[in-house]
Amino acid sequence: MENKAFINKLIPFSNVDGPGNRYALFFQGCNIHCIYCHNHETINYCNHCGQCVAACQYGALQIMNNKVIYDESKCQSCDSCIMACEYNASPKVKNYSVDEVFEDIKKYRTFIRGITVSGGEPTLHKDFIIELFKKVKDLGLSCFVDTNGFFDFEENLDLIDVTDKFMIDIKTSKAGLMELCGVTLPHPIPNLKKLLAMDKIYEVRTVILEDKNIEEVVQEVAKILKDYPHVPYRLIKVHLQGLREEQKLLLRDIVPSDAYMDKINALAKR
Repeated sequence: MENKAFINKLIPFSNVDGPGNRYALFFQGCNIHCIYCHNHETINYCNHCGQCVAACQYGALQIMNNKVIYDESKCQSCDSCIMACEYNASPKVKNYSVDEVFEDIKKYRTFIRGITVSGGEPTLHKDFIIELFKKVKDLGLSCFVDTNGFFDFEENLDLIDVTDKFMIDIKTSKAGLMELCGVTLPHPIPNLKKLLAMDKIYEVRTVILEDKNIEEVVQEVAKILKDYPHVPYRLIKVHLQGLREEQKLLLRDIVPSDAYMDKINALAKR
């Protein structure tokens, strides 16, 4: 049976998703729900409620047979449909086969160093990624996974084997998972340690809010990375651009000041 997956976006050239110019794939679907998520339209699958149709002023969306139909030729990429969606989904998601994505990657092979799969959470599409990575490696390109780390390590050994490097977000401490990410899943720190030991980590990131649980996890991650000086730890100040209004309301009092960022940076270095 043909291996297919719902993909939110394909970006042929990205310089923020790993080393060099990279082809980036953003899968649909996520296993957590961060309050500051800047890809909130990748969390859920469209339920065809039709809210987005009314928001589109260019006629790129319509309801047919109780389903939202997307006409890419009319789309002006204004993202009004995404901001109108209360379900954290997108009507523009497409169902691709591995071969379809691979043929698209081949168009850009001369101009890129590799590919990076992101999301959403890419490890939810393990079988698709493994098949794609095996094909891409034959082109001489590197294969990266950008993950939130919330996956079962043993069940993903085959994915880990074909992945050159992981970029991993460590969100918060175990105590803060429900408040920040809406889950009580096992914390990803053990996965980070195992991947570091395998030399599979390209970088670690934490998005910074003014929150004691985030301070705790920054300190914990920094202690771990002390033994891996070649692995960068990126502390990213949360911002409100591109967020839904309800997200902005939740975050407005905990957006860190420059002074707070200096404090967190000093904590990590210490």
